[in-house]
Amino acid sequence: MSSTNTNNASTLTLSQKNYLPELTILTSLFFMWGFLTCLNDILIPHLQNVFELNYFESMLVQFTFFLAYFLVSLPSGWLVEKVGYKKGIVIGLLTAGIGTLIFYPAAGLRSYPIFLFAFFVLASGITLLQVAANPYVTILGKPETASSRLNLTQAFNSLGTTVAPYFGSLLILSNAVKTAEELAKMSPEEIEAYRAAEAAAVQYPYLGLAAVLFIMAAIFALIKLPQVEASTVQSTENNGINYDELHKSAWGYRHLVLGAIGIFVYVGAEVSIGSFLVKYFVNLDPTMLEVEAGKMVSFYWGGAMVGRFIGSAVQRKIKPGIVLGFNAVMASLLVIISMLSDGRIAMWSILLVGLFNSIMFPTIFSLAIRGLGKHTGQASGILCMAIVGGAVVPVLQGLLADNIGIHHAFILPVICYWYIAYYGFKGSVPSFEKAQLAIEVE
Repeated sequence: MSSTNTNNASTLTLSQKNYLPELTILTSLFFMWGFLTCLNDILIPHLQNVFELNYFESMLVQFTFFLAYFLVSLPSGWLVEKVGYKKGIVIGLLTAGIGTLIFYPAAGLRSYPIFLFAFFVLASGITLLQVAANPYVTILGKPETASSRLNLTQAFNSLGTTVAPYFGSLLILSNAVKTAEELAKMSPEEIEAYRAAEAAAVQYPYLGLAAVLFIMAAIFALIKLPQVEASTVQSTENNGINYDELHKSAWGYRHLVLGAIGIFVYVGAEVSIGSFLVKYFVNLDPTMLEVEAGKMVSFYWGGAMVGRFIGSAVQRKIKPGIVLGFNAVMASLLVIISMLSDGRIAMWSILLVGLFNSIMFPTIFSLAIRGLGKHTGQASGILCMAIVGGAVVPVLQGLLADNIGIHHAFILPVICYWYIAYYGFKGSVPSFEKAQLAIEVE
């Protein structure tokens, strides 16, 4: 039997077998990196107060965090192709664990640059996890349900993002940051005690997270997962055409490139909104404490969790591209409503955006890698590299907020959602699928 036939037989076996136990284990990864990523939304206002940062400077947290996706994604794709999905996951967990450990000296020394370095190392580990786990989930099962399957596992990612703001607010934002005038009235002993408590608010939660990550790395190193090498995955054949042989690399596929832009603007919009919510709510209601505003952020990410469970079922009935386009239109309308209103209407309309954000990342991801076969590993690296949108868009929105106000700076996510609507309705259709449809019509 030829190697191509062997690979096709292996792919067929993967699509026929029930991988529920393996997928259940993998959901823990999605939960963990969602939890870690969303804690940024709570640390940003804390660091903004501690280091007296403006909006632009505080958004350097997200810039540094998501810059790692741009720099580390392609090397991660190469690494996954060399060592396999399982070992890639273990290395990613260990790297993320090291990153969380660096938060301890960063808080103790009160050094913003060390904090930024810790964010970069942590994000590098999460990047490797994403490069390995996202395509792995799409491969373990039937190709036609890949988008639904990825949405379901991503729902547990949203579970992590939902609980993180609540616990983060209790542990980090509950200690009110004192002003320079208040510090001037305190004795040296009181100031030292205050500084220690302020550092501990960050140190102990991240020490606990480091322990969890190292334990997870040990578990994944010991358990058995299906041996699927990224370089051997083949795409399906139609009418004798092996789609993954149409181009020499993933860059040759138009729907992948447009999907990478979609990931860029989606992550940028989602992160921008989440990063500004605490300060936005306090701006809308000056009587609201930051710890209470932080707890409300859970509704934004909770909506994404609910939406992904719903989306996983809906996409078994309706084409993923149509669902994606509809959700993008609804998200843009809700942001516009928030910009044009005040008070509770502005708050709840922006929180409701999370519900429609829900299916966007996994749907764009699964649509973008459709039919790429042996190029899937490279494609996954490209798509994860595009997550750098979470670095660029929030910084740009920070500049807007410093100049035109936080309320109207949300016009930037609106523009991002308009592009996602285009990709869902039109840009996500692969060129080879269009050609296939033309042949069928003839």
